[in-house]
Amino acid sequence: MKQNKIVKRDSKEGSEVYNNRSLEVDYRTLKTLLRKDIRVLDVGCGTGAISKDVAAIIGNGGRVTGIDKDPNFIENGIANYGHIKNLELISTDIFDFNTDQKFDLIISARMLQWLSNPKEALLKMKSLLNPNGVISILDYNHKKIQWNPDPPQSMVEFYEAFLKWRENAGMNNEIADSLPSLFQEIGLKNIQTLNSDEYYNRDRKDFKSKVGIWSKVAGLKQISEEGYIADYQRLNAAKEYEDWVETEAISMTMYLSEARGEIASN
Repeated sequence: MKQNKIVKRDSKEGSEVYNNRSLEVDYRTLKTLLRKDIRVLDVGCGTGAISKDVAAIIGNGGRVTGIDKDPNFIENGIANYGHIKNLELISTDIFDFNTDQKFDLIISARMLQWLSNPKEALLKMKSLLNPNGVISILDYNHKKIQWNPDPPQSMVEFYEAFLKWRENAGMNNEIADSLPSLFQEIGLKNIQTLNSDEYYNRDRKDFKSKVGIWSKVAGLKQISEEGYIADYQRLNAAKEYEDWVETEAISMTMYLSEARGEIASN
């Protein structure tokens, strides 16, 4: 099995990103699947910010288990949300997660994009479902990003290198559009897709931080260290993109879609 590329992350900065997420904004289509007293598994939960919103909706008769392989994110989540009685946060990879518990709903937001083996991950999730259980995956098609106006050419070139870096590591840059066929392959039924694009314009208070995320991505030394772009080009892309966000950027749309499917009852 191909190993997933290890992406070096700043856990403190990453924790802040995750803690700023919410169900209402960052997984808004999921609410129609939530009901009282169900058991939910959140795969790749980060710090559990969305998990804790799910826990509030399903009530104390239900339970949410959030798992993430980064122990720093889980530690941060327990510090912030550990008081929530129907929420459990565990540091583990989906492939190492073993439990006798079955779940009514398994969710995962923006996580499969980082895997070289998403089908195997989905099969593992399926094995953890109750009869008539549902899998919901929210993820990107990175090839459909739209900037208005176009960003600097240096960022265009960096972004192409970034996608190539991901592709060569086995990651699917179009995972959002691949999910329905993957769901069919693992035997799910009643498959649906719901558009959940992230659209940011200058009217939003978080415009600069959200649109500026690509200057932070350009800070990944791995992409130049592994020969996909020269280091000076990467650094120049980050600087010119920051300037573009400050002075020229009007909007950015990231293509995001939720796919959901049910396990066939026995």
